[in-house]
Amino acid sequence: MAGNADAGGSGQTVLQDAVRLLLLIQAAGTDLHESEVESAPDGAVAVVKGQVLLQALDFWLRNPDYLADELLSRYECAGDAADLEVAASILDSEEPEVRSYPMLRYLFGAYEPLDEALAVLRAPGLVIVRRVGAPGAVKQANYYLTAAGRDVATAVIGAAAEFSYYVERAKVVIDLAAGRPGSQLKKVQYQQLEYGETELLHHITGIADRVRTRLASLRSGLGEGNAS
Repeated sequence: MAGNADAGGSGQTVLQDAVRLLLLIQAAGTDLHESEVESAPDGAVAVVKGQVLLQALDFWLRNPDYLADELLSRYECAGDAADLEVAASILDSEEPEVRSYPMLRYLFGAYEPLDEALAVLRAPGLVIVRRVGAPGAVKQANYYLTAAGRDVATAVIGAAAEFSYYVERAKVVIDLAAGRPGSQLKKVQYQQLEYGETELLHHITGIADRVRTRLASLRSGLGEGNAS
């Protein structure tokens, strides 16, 4: 999908970032409870609560090597072969090299300005951003997916097969997040040495080589040449 402006140094255009965020918000959004409908924006059908959560989820979506490593950690804890299989599918391919869009390291972790990409979604009413708190003291930003946004997300997937990648990976990311708030996900991500040691305002270093070595070690322990 073509666009003209590069968004935040991500290697993608603003339009591509907007589509990725739309698909992520659709996947991560929770349906509105009955008590939330009245105070929600008109047309809203689901919400992602908090920029910290959205940024943490986007970090795994944009960095498949980090996603694969976290899947391997869960595999070692729970023994679910599906986690090993998905991690292997990422690492046995060039996905970490061709699908990674590194994020900047800020004081409180991975961050990328979202305003331009969100503006693309807000203008036609696909996503509505509501900030909680007083001006100058915003406590949280909530991202509401509208019915129109859900329809466009479905149409985009049907029209451009390349975006089905984000749909499938977003499912993995949401499953891995397991309903945890953004602050908890940030703590998990900070446990990665490379993440924590990246200099401020520099792009967070990739870990594909290390994670491939980890996968090979796990396979060796299973006595198999390939994941099963």
